[in-house]
Amino acid sequence: MAIIPIDVHAYTGIFVVTLLFAFLDGYSIGANDVANSFATSVGSRSLTYTQAVCIALFTEFGGAILLGASNTGTIKDNIVKSSYFSARQDLLMTAFMCALIASSLWIMGCIRIGMHPSTTHSIVCALVGVGVAAYGWDAVNWGWNGRGVAYVVSGWVLAPALAAILAGIIYGLTRLIVFSNPEHSLYRGIYAIPVYFTLTGFIVSFFVVMKNGRGGAVTLTGDLGKAFTIIGSMTGVIFLFCMLFAVPFFTRRLIKEEDLKWYHIFYIWAVPTQARDERLAITLNQAMTPHLTLEGIRSTDAPVLERKTAADFPADDGEALKGHPAWEKFKNVALKGFYHDISKDQYESAKHLHENVQLYDNKTEYLFSFLQVMTASFASFSHGSNDVANSIGPFAGVYSIWSTGQLASSAKAPVPTWMLAFGGIAINFGLAFYGYNIMRNLGNNLTYHSPSRGFAMELGAALTVITAAFLALPVSTSQCIVGATLGVGLVGGSTKAINWKMFGWIFLSWILTLPAASISAGCLFWLLTHTPSFTSAPVAPK
Repeated sequence: MAIIPIDVHAYTGIFVVTLLFAFLDGYSIGANDVANSFATSVGSRSLTYTQAVCIALFTEFGGAILLGASNTGTIKDNIVKSSYFSARQDLLMTAFMCALIASSLWIMGCIRIGMHPSTTHSIVCALVGVGVAAYGWDAVNWGWNGRGVAYVVSGWVLAPALAAILAGIIYGLTRLIVFSNPEHSLYRGIYAIPVYFTLTGFIVSFFVVMKNGRGGAVTLTGDLGKAFTIIGSMTGVIFLFCMLFAVPFFTRRLIKEEDLKWYHIFYIWAVPTQARDERLAITLNQAMTPHLTLEGIRSTDAPVLERKTAADFPADDGEALKGHPAWEKFKNVALKGFYHDISKDQYESAKHLHENVQLYDNKTEYLFSFLQVMTASFASFSHGSNDVANSIGPFAGVYSIWSTGQLASSAKAPVPTWMLAFGGIAINFGLAFYGYNIMRNLGNNLTYHSPSRGFAMELGAALTVITAAFLALPVSTSQCIVGATLGVGLVGGSTKAINWKMFGWIFLSWILTLPAASISAGCLFWLLTHTPSFTSAPVAPK
């Protein structure tokens, strides 16, 4: 059926409401999905919360703008058959609005109570709900073909399983190659760093180059010679940098224990011999293992310094050094992650975890903190390039109808650059102001985190996303990182090293997403389209 357009800029109210909830949806993605990218890094203390937010400002926003796919599969025939709405573009606007409202509120509610749902699956399920409420079961593509609902559900099982296997293999090889001989683990780690950095760099460059700003599955098409030349060049530069700069830097910093700063790595050959860092052992203990001081868990020999706030200082003239009450309230709510030590957060059910894992040399673990920052940044960048467009898909559909009178008729509906920027800003706000809640649940509360373990988790999750991109499988970054965390926890310890109570809580959110998001979106759509209207009076019966 040919599309019957509506008046341009009609139903501005729907557009405004959709705009607001699109921002809330992006906010929830930042608080949920982007927190995935940095949960292991913050949990293992490779990064502080503030550093993670600063990196995400560039990686998420840059991924959305530079490689954000200019289309989204959710607003065309993948889930809801938009052809059913050809004669009623106003109802399609309402459907997209209801899907965004239901999805964003569901995600925010889950985050509030410590659940960890998939934002991608939430919006997909919400679209299923409005499709059924509008035109019945036939309006939804339920099958495997055409990437329908069955295809999406398959990713719920395949993604975490594959991530767990890959992350477990990576960490198992790391233990065998680097940590199997404690006396020589530092030397092995220093010369293993170029291999790990090069491998990670190859994966990053391969994904970025082959993705090339497109959505959907990655395919080996186009000028492959040019693509692999770029990939090879980027990988070669990384390898040379590691051999010429990283190896000398870590040798001087960790073996000779010179007092070097992190930025010395970029010009290490020009840095004269520095004095010995007498506090290196204490610094590494504070950075790697201060959360092991809980009752019943092995503690470190070095003193642990607690982070101070204004309330901890002595009063001056009878007044505590506190700010305005409104600022204190804002700081304790919106800025909690910046002032709170997330890696030390553990619930009662997680206290036994660290007793069931093997700890390794802090100097060797320190090597992997650099790798972990790289993999976390890549995970965040790839999330920005893939999921932002999909997450604001309903908003793009509403905007297309509002601005032109009909949904774009092309097979791939474009997402304007300003809209990608809008989504990137919302995502960064979500991470900065509410990401701590998911980070503390996925950090040491789920299993013990160290830089080597966190590196394996993030690389395993990233490999899963890339593999799924080639297979066109709809996977969730949330589920990938949880699966990778479980895989490393099992390999690095035992079943007792996993907080199964927390995992069950997270898994429950995955299961509940389908009925909760779909039913709430469907009911909201039905209420809005079947209630009395001011614009049309009821017809009296004859």
